Amino acid sequence: MTEPITAALPPVVDTATWERELAALRVREKAATRELDAIAAARRRLPMVEMPDYVLRGENGPVRLAEIFDGHPQLIVYSHMWHDGAVWQCGGCTGFTSQFTRLAGLEKFDARFVVVTQGPIDEALAYRRRVGNTMAWYSTADSSFGTDVGAPPGGGFAVNVFLRDGDRVFRTWHTDGRGTEQLSYLFPLVDVLPYGRQEVWQDSPEGWPQGPTYSRWAGPQEIVAAYGEG
Repeated sequence: MTEPITAALPPVVDTATWERELAALRVREKAATRELDAIAAARRRLPMVEMPDYVLRGENGPVRLAEIFDGHPQLIVYSHMWHDGAVWQCGGCTGFTSQFTRLAGLEKFDARFVVVTQGPIDEALAYRRRVGNTMAWYSTADSSFGTDVGAPPGGGFAVNVFLRDGDRVFRTWHTDGRGTEQLSYLFPLVDVLPYGRQEVWQDSPEGWPQGPTYSRWAGPQEIVAAYGEG
């Protein structure tokens, strides 16, 4: 007889009961979907603020913010945390960006996704290769751009969205903290699992496996082993 992998198991019911419980949950899921649609509609109606003509540094040298759009009118920028001299940069940022390996689909929506960081460009590009990132990276080390969009030197991560009208660039949206989760595919997948994220802050049934926050997140070394050079 096969032993259960854990003593924490949902109750076993007949199919009719399961379908009834699922249907009740589906009502709430659909309501949440409609609320997210309404939030997205409000986001499309947000005003915007014009940005200065920043100059960042890319793989081929200095580049104006408007040029980072690569001809597209819309741009998503992820500000990657950076700690000078660190062998391994932020595990959360490294894990988040490692998910975006196929971004060509954004071009169908007239948009581009890039990463910026406060690290020197040579070090940033070396780290990108090391962890197997494929999107373009830019350095804000010689610019106030990072500070101005919520990701100062030694500070946290952020997501910002920009709209370009010719050479004029406008900031249309910003989020940080758990606001970035909606852009991740990992957590939505984990959240449909019976045990969820298995972190102590989550509301789970008694006896469910739970551990310290972040304890199941892949570290930079694991990401390098899975996706990085060699």
